[in-house]
Order: sequence, then C-alpha cells, then structure tokens
Amino acid sequence: MQTIEFELEGDYVELNMLIKLTGLCDSGGAGKAIVATGAVAVDGVIELRKTCKIHAGQVVTLDDVEIHVLADSGSADSDSD
Repeated sequence: MQTIEFELEGDYVELNMLIKLTGLCDSGGAGKAIVATGAVAVDGVIELRKTCKIHAGQVVTLDDVEIHVLADSGSADSDSD
C-alpha cells in the first residue's frame, strides 16, 4: 500500500480537495465523484460526505493509497518569545 503524508495548511481540508491536492484526481469535482462511489474511507469507515472536514491525525484510504493527515508545522504552537 502506498502512503502519502499530507500536511494541513489550517484546521482542516475538505475530503474532495484532499483527494485533489494529493494528486489522486485532477479536480475537486472529480474528488466529489470518487467520494460518491463509496471508494473512500476515513479512519476505516466509508465516507460519502464529499466535503467532510478532515483534520490532523485522520487517515484517508482510497484504493491502495493511504493518506496520513498531519498538523500544520507552521502553526501558532511554536513560541519564539
């Protein structure tokens, strides 16, 4: 199984856009179509909500690809004072 690590730029990414941004499809519309077929699982559960919010720590599976969603490394957690 192929593993992709995706770093969030914010609090969440919509499921259809995650599929697009990882290069598994060409557009957000194509991502919505893939989700609608029931081919996508979030944390092991089939997800049919096309714009479901995906947060850091979740794992999205599509065919033989597993996407690990990571927190934004440039978040406000780092204190430089």
